Amino acid sequence: MARYQSIDANPRCLAVDLAQQLLPGTFEHALNHLLDHELDVSHCDARVQNDATGATAYPPAMLLKVVLFAYSQGIVRSRGIERACQEHVTFIALCGDTAASHFSLKTGPPDEPGSVGDR
Repeated sequence: MARYQSIDANPRCLAVDLAQQLLPGTFEHALNHLLDHELDVSHCDARVQNDATGATAYPPAMLLKVVLFAYSQGIVRSRGIERACQEHVTFIALCGDTAASHFSLKTGPPDEPGSVGDR
């Protein structure tokens, strides 16, 4: 009878270089490059009004990267996106290990009706 090594898929702590997880030639690498270096999303800064008070906001480019990549993977619900940002290495790399809550993903800027993650 053949004997095989057992596969251990239990959680463990691994040192991971997040920048190395976005492989050149992949959609997530292109998305990260475009939103970090090519597209100007500074117009979104005017919508955030937390200079003196309030919690710090998530960078709009990071939220856009996460939502677009999630949609490309078929994840369209805000809670699913939040879970992916906590558990999936590529999502963690895209958001810089700063996982946004489902509420931040669901609610767009205050002056826009509707939501991003739950449409």
